[in-house]
Amino acid sequence: MNVSQVAEGSLSMLQVTSHLLRDIKAGQQLDEDLVTIKEKIDDPKYKSFWLDHSNTLWFGKRLVVPNQENLKKQILNEAHESLFSIHPRSNKIDRDVRKRFWWKGLKQDIARFVAECDVCCRVKAEHLKPARTLQPLPIPGWKWEDITMDFISGLPMTLSLYDSIWVIVDRLTKLAHFLLVKVPYPVSKYAELYLA
Repeated sequence: MNVSQVAEGSLSMLQVTSHLLRDIKAGQQLDEDLVTIKEKIDDPKYKSFWLDHSNTLWFGKRLVVPNQENLKKQILNEAHESLFSIHPRSNKIDRDVRKRFWWKGLKQDIARFVAECDVCCRVKAEHLKPARTLQPLPIPGWKWEDITMDFISGLPMTLSLYDSIWVIVDRLTKLAHFLLVKVPYPVSKYAELYLA
């Protein structure tokens, strides 16, 4: 038997196995919350959970991950830093991870993981125009010196035939007046209402 035959025979026996599934199953046995769910699996509160033939807990079609940081980090690393994913944003990772795994606080963990990623912080640029210096409105010196007005229209007509609300707000005190008005009022009528 030559070297090529040995290499060929050995290669056919080579199997890639992931320890992740084994670690998740072992972790489920140690997680108190998951053990409680397994014990009360028939409770209607846990109707989305089920156990497979090997006593592994699932949430719908997703494998339940125990509350162990190393397992969560391993899953998120694979989804975020593998050669096939190339540091996607949290929405993409959330979609990918949610297809196969479930744990409490998944979305928050993903957002935190991406926010703490050094490569993402240095490379991903925001696609917003740079903000210019803000020019705030001047603060009024006295109440009712500076006001804002708006109309709420298209409302159902009241018995008195009003169909709109005129909103007048003082910018200093934020005090507001709401006046019932009719759409066809002339400007002189609005001035009269304002002064009254």
